[in-house]
Amino acid sequence: METVVYLDSSAIVKRYVKEAGSAEVKETYLRAYSGDRTLAYSIWNIGEVLGALDRAARMKRLEAKDHATARIRFVSETRRMAKRGMASIVSVKSSILGDAWRLLEEKHLYEADALQLATANHVKADSFLTGDSGLHGAAREMGFNSTLLG
Repeated sequence: METVVYLDSSAIVKRYVKEAGSAEVKETYLRAYSGDRTLAYSIWNIGEVLGALDRAARMKRLEAKDHATARIRFVSETRRMAKRGMASIVSVKSSILGDAWRLLEEKHLYEADALQLATANHVKADSFLTGDSGLHGAAREMGFNSTLLG
């Protein structure tokens, strides 16, 4: 049975910037390429990942050439995987936003975190990957098989 793995922005970044948790994310991507997993994330994550890569370059965690390479790899891999059905990039729909707003108030979450959980719920994710301990805890409370990376 195919597994849907939801990745938040912090998990996606670990694919393109080597840091704690990168090996687990690499393995998840390899399993998606083999057809054993489908990756899922919100289209919102694309902007967050681009912003995180930009911040890493400005903070000198990435050299300019490494930033350019990471950005190109992220965009091209995302397109390729979505086109081949290995990744599901979920649009921000009003029903998902409504669920996110409910979670925001019930669990006292940051809006972007609530959107991640609502989107993961929308795609019926089997597991959830994040580098954010607060989001990890909320995901576990909602019944997700959540892994805290790093």
